[in-house]
Amino acid sequence: MNLEQNKQNAIAFYRTAYEGDPRGAVEQYVGAQYIQHNPDVADGTEGFISYFERMQQEYPDKSIEFVRCIAEGDLVALHTHQTWPGNDQYVTMDFFRFDEQGKIVEHWDAIQQIPKQSANPNTMY
Repeated sequence: MNLEQNKQNAIAFYRTAYEGDPRGAVEQYVGAQYIQHNPDVADGTEGFISYFERMQQEYPDKSIEFVRCIAEGDLVALHTHQTWPGNDQYVTMDFFRFDEQGKIVEHWDAIQQIPKQSANPNTMY
């Protein structure tokens, strides 16, 4: 496994899809299968494409910042900061499993809205 290449590919995959070209992201970075664990997104590549196309139509001004990227074995983890219309902000943690050809074949994620107030002075990053 090329950990550095997988990290670059995970970021490029997510950025490409998030910024409005999920079909291009799938064509370039996804393997023969795509197992989806997010309950809001249908399994497989067409479910992924449909979800991100809808998000681009409904929220074209959203933005994403990649805060951390960690790789181990066949997994890459991304820690992101997303800003949606109305300054609605979210922390996401995405995990991607790569196949032997360096293609993404499985995805898990967790999303948490950034609260207006915190019990401590630390950011969520």
